[in-house]
Amino acid sequence: MSEIDLTVIGLGYVGMPLAKEAVAAGLKVVGLDVDARKVDALNEGRSYIDDLTDADLDDMLANGFSATLDPTVLARSAAIVICVPTPLDEDHRPDLSAVEGATRAVAEQLTAGTLVVLESTTWPGTTDEVARPILEKSGLVAGADFHLAFSPERIDPGNPKFGLRNTPKVVGGYTTACRDRATEFYARFVERVVPVSGTREAEMAKLLENTYRHVNIALVNEMAIFCDELGVNLWESIEAAATKPFGFQKFLPGPGVGGHCIPVDPSYLSYAVRKLGFPFRFVELAQEINERMPSYVVTRVQRLLNRDKKAVNGSKVLLLGVTYKPDIADERETPAIPVAEALMELGAVVSYADPYVKEWSVEGSPVPREEDLATAIREADVTVLLQQHSMFDLELVERQARLVLDTRGVLATSERVERL
Repeated sequence: MSEIDLTVIGLGYVGMPLAKEAVAAGLKVVGLDVDARKVDALNEGRSYIDDLTDADLDDMLANGFSATLDPTVLARSAAIVICVPTPLDEDHRPDLSAVEGATRAVAEQLTAGTLVVLESTTWPGTTDEVARPILEKSGLVAGADFHLAFSPERIDPGNPKFGLRNTPKVVGGYTTACRDRATEFYARFVERVVPVSGTREAEMAKLLENTYRHVNIALVNEMAIFCDELGVNLWESIEAAATKPFGFQKFLPGPGVGGHCIPVDPSYLSYAVRKLGFPFRFVELAQEINERMPSYVVTRVQRLLNRDKKAVNGSKVLLLGVTYKPDIADERETPAIPVAEALMELGAVVSYADPYVKEWSVEGSPVPREEDLATAIREADVTVLLQQHSMFDLELVERQARLVLDTRGVLATSERVERL
């Protein structure tokens, strides 16, 4: 009988919600990470995750949770879930170094009967072709001596309605027995588990979800560009189309895509397809369209200023909201970065306002933070709404800003306010 029910490797936005729900269900949980600052913060009751409050963490600690840098806890764990980052390298290829490092750490401590689950997003075949051979260097065989499965994370930071517990959990095992063991494990703290026939199907499910969103966001982004030229109010057209009770799902244009998933995950699928010798044209075209949206935003800013007989060079540009999602502090892959970079290259005097981001820099240069929104929008030559945080007084923006480019379609349009 293992003394630890679950060890979570990787204590970020995926690992900590998993640990929280497992602890709430009565499991003995340990968190393992290589970052001493994260481990110390968690053990001291200080959360750095948007979806985990200090009070939540206090409850977890009171119910036996602890964080550690010591990998020997893995040898005492009945289940091990790997939740480490899977970014892209400089050539936009999958970087599995964190997955490989975590898997090697597991292999060194692996004991018979343990369940090992990979949750990190990756290309189909990774669990079998990358993780399994490393784990089997322990001398134990997957499917015979230990259980191996893949279950894609579906965490949506800042989502008040759906969290880990009430979001269905897809599970694929290396063998049927592995799948059944993983299904039984997750069913202890997730309301619905969705088993699939293998790890590749589970890996593909996550990539399909995010590629679907990526392609549809690119569609409306491209439509936003040509609808502006055609004089069509795309936002009104989208709302009209959304009244259809079947066959349509609403997607909205924006200044670009951000976060870990949408800008990254489709590239994993594209990588897998290219290995077969085929181009994945849908993904590559969507990537091209979404990546050009920040420059299109800058073009629209230039047009607004030009109508006011001003050059971008020397103009004060205020960016409202620099995170990738509303009402969270997450800045990963935020399109605000390329927008600010392009404006600064044109000579604009850029500042920002964001209640969730106390300090922000672009290309190593600190960007001034505006504390007083009313004063900032009055003094700015143009205000660009990049993220609609609920703490922003949007009516104030509509009334007092000189010029506004609304990239989120939430402001009333006027002679001074344009939508993307």
